[in-house]
Amino acid sequence: MRLCRFEHDGQAQVGFYSEEAVIPLAAAAEFAGVDVDAGDCLISCLPGGKHREQVLAVQAKLKNHMDEELGELKLGIDAVKLLVPNPNPTKLLLLAGNYAKHIEEGGGRAEERARTFPYVFMKPPLTTLTHPGDPVRIPEVSPDHVDWELELGVVIGRQAKGVSEADALDYVAGYTVINDISDRKFKPNPGRAEREKDGFFDWLHGKWHDTFCPMGPCVLPSDECPDPQQLHLTLKVNGEVEQDGSTAEMVFPVAAIVEFISNFVTLEPGDIISTGTTAGVGSAKGKFLKSGDTLEASIEHIGVLRNPVV
Repeated sequence: MRLCRFEHDGQAQVGFYSEEAVIPLAAAAEFAGVDVDAGDCLISCLPGGKHREQVLAVQAKLKNHMDEELGELKLGIDAVKLLVPNPNPTKLLLLAGNYAKHIEEGGGRAEERARTFPYVFMKPPLTTLTHPGDPVRIPEVSPDHVDWELELGVVIGRQAKGVSEADALDYVAGYTVINDISDRKFKPNPGRAEREKDGFFDWLHGKWHDTFCPMGPCVLPSDECPDPQQLHLTLKVNGEVEQDGSTAEMVFPVAAIVEFISNFVTLEPGDIISTGTTAGVGSAKGKFLKSGDTLEASIEHIGVLRNPVV
């Protein structure tokens, strides 16, 4: 069962997620007669977390009861405020150019994996992570070329350092939806003297604007997703499909990404890796976000991440 963080009556907590309702973990645990005190720490409830066994026991109890028996436990999805799965990861890492079709739509050519390596960059988590339903804010400093990128988010469950690709998925706690919002033509100080690396830093800084990393609405535990390379991806803007692809298109699959990063960076529980985007971004079509737009980023078996644009 999918898990989420949510707020109800001013209290942040963990719950079982569906498109129609949330069942608070605390209420479900009391119903099941299982002692779980996770607070609002979703990471502890996922594979690798200290509460995972208790959560599975609660989950098994819920599955043995009919929906009508669980009705009193449920909170309608409109009655809660969905929150990002982890509000303060030690690292928010993202990949650039990890789908061949996306590289090609930008005029590039995807090389074979054996001849290359993943391009990894970071976003500041506290100011870019954005809750489901909260707005993506177009920056006044550069408002005209703001774009979308639907990506599979990987949540790390155990400390990982120097892990092999064969073992890498054992360190993954779950999967979520990320929208890597990007300012395609950010150019600080337009009258500047051009330097060799200005273009790279324009691109990088264009990833860092506030609200530029919506995440959610929930996490699919990794023990319920044996193959993260077989997930359908769809992104809509105002109901129109803009991206339609599959995680099977990744140049570097999830396990290879975890191996690569963990060879030189220690990954901690709760760290987030966003794995790149498929074709269909706005810049390839001359389309960009404007105030009043609605984004719907969807990944099969996980859910739909919705955010307005203001």
